[in-house]
Amino acid sequence: MSKSRTLLRVIDDALACCTPLSREPMSEIQANQVAPLLKALADPVRLRLMSMVLSHEGGEACVCDLTPAFDLSQPTISHHLKVLHESGLLDRQKRGVWVYYQARPEAMEAMVKLFETVGVPIGAGAGA
Repeated sequence: MSKSRTLLRVIDDALACCTPLSREPMSEIQANQVAPLLKALADPVRLRLMSMVLSHEGGEACVCDLTPAFDLSQPTISHHLKVLHESGLLDRQKRGVWVYYQARPEAMEAMVKLFETVGVPIGAGAGA
């Protein structure tokens, strides 16, 4: 099996394990699977890039669309996008000389599901 197929299988396993944190304690194995996704988003540049891709018209963005928003070089932005891709949060497609990125719907659903509160109405948290 190729390295990329093995990586995608590991990523898909990490996403599949995502039951709401509020439902039951996460196992050590689950935490080890989910942590790389959260680490990928923990960088402010990558968090902004993820937000920009998600909010971009059509839900996809080219490196050329994203680079002007940062005081960073195109190769640095590409590196951050590669980290997001390798973590399983973004898909990418090469078109000519540019690479276009789109959030993986299953990754977004898993992240929402991970932080969903079971049986607690929205806004009924601490201090409400």
